[in-house]
Amino acid sequence: MTEKKPLRVLFCIGINQNFMDAPRDEQLAVWAAFGEMWNGIHDMAGVTVIGNMDDDQTMVGPSPGYPWTTYLLTDVVDYDTVTACCNLFRSTEVGGTPYKLWRYAKVEARIGRELIVQRA
Repeated sequence: MTEKKPLRVLFCIGINQNFMDAPRDEQLAVWAAFGEMWNGIHDMAGVTVIGNMDDDQTMVGPSPGYPWTTYLLTDVVDYDTVTACCNLFRSTEVGGTPYKLWRYAKVEARIGRELIVQRA
């Protein structure tokens, strides 16, 4: 029997207009919440982070879709764990506000597999 391979997941993260419109102190609270979410994904059981890429220096303004602001490439043990990572956007509180992170940022998880090209 073959071993079940992890899912290759690219978390595509976009910053939205609410973040751009927020006053500086609110943006700092969002950044702290973003760090909590980011570390939550890194620390989640069943997630191996391969790498990331950030467009924040060459992209100005919100990213409602592609191209995204930042990307996190991972191997994830199963679909439920992918969902748990995405749920961090729904559950991570932003400072003392009633808002969660998904007011300011969005995520799309692209799920595939590692491409292995055989050498001739």
